[in-house]
Amino acid sequence: MKFDLHTHHLRCGHADGNIEDYILAGLDAGLQVIGISDHSPYFYHDEDQPSPGIAMARSDFANYVNEVLRLKEKYAGKIEVLLGMESDFFPEHLDSYRKAYDGVPFDYLIGSVHQVGGVSIFNRNRWKGLDEAQHVSVKQSYYELIKQSARSGMFEILGHIDAMKGYYPAFSDIPADSDIDETLKVIAETGVAIEINTSGSTKYVGGWYPSDAILERALFFGVNVTFGSDAHLPSRVGDDWERVQQRLKEIGFKQWVFYRKRQPVVISL
Repeated sequence: MKFDLHTHHLRCGHADGNIEDYILAGLDAGLQVIGISDHSPYFYHDEDQPSPGIAMARSDFANYVNEVLRLKEKYAGKIEVLLGMESDFFPEHLDSYRKAYDGVPFDYLIGSVHQVGGVSIFNRNRWKGLDEAQHVSVKQSYYELIKQSARSGMFEILGHIDAMKGYYPAFSDIPADSDIDETLKVIAETGVAIEINTSGSTKYVGGWYPSDAILERALFFGVNVTFGSDAHLPSRVGDDWERVQQRLKEIGFKQWVFYRKRQPVVISL
C-alpha cells in the first residue's frame, strides 16, 4: 500500500495548489492513502495570522478541517484522504494547541520542531560566529525539544527529526550521538513514529530526513517509521516513495505505519 502523510497547500502561504490538487496528484502517483497536513496556525498568538508566509490564519482553521472532511467523502472509494496537521511544537504554548485540537476528528498530528531558541531551524545565518561548543549546545537543545514533543502525548508522528541539516549539511557532523540516542529511546518508549521525509531533496543537503545513520539507530531502539514527502508542490506528492521503501528494507525494517483515527495501521514493507 502506497501512502504519503505529509502534504501542504496554499493556506500556509508558501506552498502551491489547493487541497484537491494534492489529492489528484496522489491518484496520479498511485497512492491508496494521502494525508493532508498543512502547517498549524499560531494558536497562542494575539494576531489571527502573524506570519502569512509560514502558517494559516487561526480563523481559517475550521475551513481547513471542513474542506478536508468534504474531500474525504468526495474521494471515498478512489483514494483514502486523511485529516492531519503539521503542528508546531512550542512547549510553553502546549495548552493553546491542545485546546484548539480538542474535538477535531484528526487521523493524526505531526509534531515538528521548527524553532530552537526562537530562531528557525532553516535560518541560514544562525550558525555564523558560533564556536564548536555552541554548535553542540544548539544541537542538544534541538533534540531536547524533540524529546519533549514525543513525551507530550499530542502527536502520532514526529516530523523531519534532523531537518536542521537542510541548509547546513555540517549539522550532521556536530557531535551529539548520545543526545540523539536518548531521543530515539524516548520516541520508542512513547510509541510515536518518525517520518522519512523526502523534502531534503529541495534543500542544500539533498536526500531525505533523517539520515541513514539515525534510521539504523531508530531500528535498533524499536522506533516506528512512516513516510511523508512534505510536498509544497503537487508534483512532489509521493516523491521517492519506492526508494525509501527499498532503503528501509536494506536497513532492516520489516514494516511501516500510517494513521487512521489516531490509530496505527501497520503495513509490511
